[in-house]
Amino acid sequence: MTELQTDVLVIGSGPAGASAALFLATYGVEHIVVTKYRWTANTPRAHITNQRTVEIMRDMGIEDEVLAEATPHHLMGDTVFCSSLAGDEIGRVRTWGTHPAREADYRLASPSLNCDLPQTLFEPLLIGQAAARGSRIRFDTEYVSLEQDADGVSVRVRDRISGHEYVIRAKYVIAADGGRSKVAADLGLPMAGQMDVAGSMNIVFHADLSAFVAHRPSVLYWVLQPGATIGGIGLGLVRMVRPWNEWLITWGYDISGPPPKLDDEMATGIVHSLIGDDSVPVIIRSLSLWGNNKMYAERYREGRVFAVGDAVHRHPPSNGLGSNTSIQDSYNLAWKLAHVLSGKAGAGLLDSFDAERAPVGKQIVLRANKSIEEFGAILAALGVRGDQDVTQMQQAIAARGDDSPEGAARREQLRAALELKDYEFNAHGVELGQRYASRAIVSDGSPEPAYTRDPELFYHPTTWPGARLPHCWLGRDGHKVSTLDVAGKGRFVVLTGITGRPWAQAAAKVADQLGVELEAVVIGPGADLTDLYDDWARLREVGEDGCVLVRPDAHVAWRSAHLAADPSGELSRILTALLDR
Repeated sequence: MTELQTDVLVIGSGPAGASAALFLATYGVEHIVVTKYRWTANTPRAHITNQRTVEIMRDMGIEDEVLAEATPHHLMGDTVFCSSLAGDEIGRVRTWGTHPAREADYRLASPSLNCDLPQTLFEPLLIGQAAARGSRIRFDTEYVSLEQDADGVSVRVRDRISGHEYVIRAKYVIAADGGRSKVAADLGLPMAGQMDVAGSMNIVFHADLSAFVAHRPSVLYWVLQPGATIGGIGLGLVRMVRPWNEWLITWGYDISGPPPKLDDEMATGIVHSLIGDDSVPVIIRSLSLWGNNKMYAERYREGRVFAVGDAVHRHPPSNGLGSNTSIQDSYNLAWKLAHVLSGKAGAGLLDSFDAERAPVGKQIVLRANKSIEEFGAILAALGVRGDQDVTQMQQAIAARGDDSPEGAARREQLRAALELKDYEFNAHGVELGQRYASRAIVSDGSPEPAYTRDPELFYHPTTWPGARLPHCWLGRDGHKVSTLDVAGKGRFVVLTGITGRPWAQAAAKVADQLGVELEAVVIGPGADLTDLYDDWARLREVGEDGCVLVRPDAHVAWRSAHLAADPSGELSRILTALLDR
C-alpha cells in the first residue's frame, strides 16, 4: 500500500543527496529524502571543496556559512613529503592553487576561492538548509526495492527502528546511496572498471601537531616511511581535519590478504610513527577500513530514476573531486527536474543529464586513479622499489643528498616527479573546464575553441555553448558583482550590450510567451551593469549587439555573435528546442 506521495524521492543524504535536497527545496520542488543512517556523516571523509562547489553554494545563498565553517584557502597548500612530521623533509609542493603563479588563475576564474570543509560539517549544513527551505527528511529509513511504470516510481522502504515497511510513490527518484549503491545495482546500470583495487585504513584522531605543521600549513602531509606499513612501501597520508588538532591518517594494507585487526593500540602506534614523536598525546576517535575503487557508470539513468554521486563514480580521494562532482551532478539535475515538474519543459530535457554528467564521472575516476599511479615517479626518483628491504629503501632515500653525479641526477629526477603532482593538486581545468554536449545545449555553429594550455591543469574561459559562464567582475552602483551572480537562481539569463537591447525586449516577450523565468541583463555605461574593467568585453566572444543565453546552472546554453533580424523568434526557437517544448 502506498503511504506517501511526492514529486521527487531522494535516496541518501551524503553530499549528492543532501545537496539535491537543498537545490530542490530552493526551486520549490516537493520532495522527500530518505537515509538509512540516524544522522549525517560520522567521519570527515570528503573535505576539499573546490571553486565550482563554492560557487554553487554562493548561488544557493550560503557561501558565507560554508566559509565560516571551512579552513580557508591560504592554509591549504604547503603540501609536504617527508619521512615523518618531525623528520626529514623530502620535498614540498604548493597545492590547491596557492602557488603565486597559479593563484592568479584561480582568482581570475571565479568569485569564490576553494576551501577545506570536512563532510562531518558540510552535510549537516546542507541538510539543515534544505530542511529550513521545505525538505522532508526521514532518517533511519532504508531503501528496499523499487518498481517503476510510465507515470512514476513506487519505492519500498523500511523504518529501521520499528521494522515497518511502506511504499513511497514518486514521479522521479534520485539515487544518491553511495559507492555500494543498491539502487544502481537494482537498476542494472552498466559499470566499467573494478571495485577494491587497493586497501586503505582511516584513523581519525585528536592531537596538537601545531609544532610540526603550523609553519608549513597544509591540508596534506605525505609520509614515506619504509617498513612502517602493513606490507609494501610505506607511503601514508596525514590529513588535517581541523587546524591543527584534528587529523585523519590514511594508511595502506594488502587487500589480497585478510584485513588487519585494527584497534586503538595499533592505530596509536601508526599515528606516532608518522608523527615521528611518540611523546605526543593522541586520542583515537574512529577507525575504518575501505577499498580504493576504479569504477564508473556508463549511463546514469534508468527510466524515471537518476543516479548521482558515488553511486555512479567510485574512485580514490586523489584530486579532491568526489564530493564536488557529486554535488555538481545534483546541481545539473535539479533545475531540469524543476522545469519538467512545473510544466515549463518537456520530459526530453531530462535526457541531457546523462549525456552531460556521465563523461564527467568517467573523467574524474580515471584522473583520480592516474594521480595515485603518479606517486610511482617519486618513488622511482628516490630509487625506492618494492623488492628492497627496509634498510635498502632508507639508504636509497638518503642518497638524494649525495655529493655525486648520481645524487645530482636523483635530485633532478625528484624535482620533475614532484612537478608531476600538479596533475593531482592543481588540476584547475578538471575542476572548472567541463564543456557539455547534449540536447540542452544549442550550437551557435562555431567550432569548439582550442586549448592553448594543458586542459587538465588550466581552465580555459569561453562562452562557447556548453561551457561554464566565465567569471568577471561587473559593477552595480559601484559595487562588484560577478557574472555568476547574475546567472543562476533557477532561471535563464540573457547577457547583452547596449546595442543589443532588442535582445532584452525579446527576452521579456519570450518569457511571457513560454512561461519561463528568463531575465535579460544589459551590460554597459548607464545600463543594468557596467563592465568595470572591460573584462566582459574581452571574455564574451560575441559582439556588443550579440547575446549569451545562460542556463540556471550557469552553463552557456547558446549564443549569438550579433543581433538577429528577429531576436524574439530566435530566442523562442532556442528555448523551445532545449526545453523540449
